[in-house]
Amino acid sequence: MFDSVEEICKLEENSGVSFWKIVQQDDYKERAVSEEESFENMKRMYTAMKESALNYDKTVKSNSGLVGGEAGLLREYLDSGNALVGDFAGRVMELALRVAEGNACMKRIVAAPTAGSCGVVPAVFIAAQEKLGLTDEKMTEALFVAAGVGEVIAARASLAGAEGGCQAEIGAASSMAAAGLVYLQGGNGRKSANAAALALKNLLGLACDPVAGLVEVPCVKRNVCGAMNAVTSAELTMAGIESRIPADEVFDAMSAVGKDMNPNIKETGKGGVAGTVTGQKIKDALTH
Repeated sequence: MFDSVEEICKLEENSGVSFWKIVQQDDYKERAVSEEESFENMKRMYTAMKESALNYDKTVKSNSGLVGGEAGLLREYLDSGNALVGDFAGRVMELALRVAEGNACMKRIVAAPTAGSCGVVPAVFIAAQEKLGLTDEKMTEALFVAAGVGEVIAARASLAGAEGGCQAEIGAASSMAAAGLVYLQGGNGRKSANAAALALKNLLGLACDPVAGLVEVPCVKRNVCGAMNAVTSAELTMAGIESRIPADEVFDAMSAVGKDMNPNIKETGKGGVAGTVTGQKIKDALTH
């Protein structure tokens, strides 16, 4: 198990073995499985991500009635020709909603790294595959890159909103997606680390404030924010723009920020938008 992105980058630079392969080697050694089994397991994860997006049904609402149909509304708007964003950005936004809504509606998703942030990585990856015409095998390699970043964040900070705020969920997912997207665009491990740092920096201090304690509001739409943040962070990186703070130090900062955050904004459903007048009314309506 790695606890430093810098360590993986140095291994890549000194050995010539790519970032994704180093993470995979660690995986199959750690879990005592074959190299092929490790790869196929990750490939199944990616297949499940695609299925969670493709099986979207815009007519289905969550049990609370708070979520459902938004991805369908967005698609209609994108097709109207009135949207300012381009096809790729629009597709990323739609896919993030599809998967996150699916989670709220109790559909099968891949928690990457958590259920509340499950739309970020699939949105970025599936849109990139469609845009770049990449194979599932290449996408699986990118998923190992994302997993390596997530592993280090978990070791140095947290992936739980209850412990680190939403920065630990949407922020970590965005960081993982940014790293994987850079790999898909031809970047090496150090560039992936740079994108991971940029993405997480942008979301430091993000409150975890689910209305009525449900991972629906504001969580579903934050997946869109996290996915687009990952795309912009990857684009900045590929343009040669560097994070002045290394990824590992950003992860440490996220850990420190999480410890400083008030418990009311760490998945307790008390603070943030959960504590607003409307948030409390929704909670009362759902619990009485």
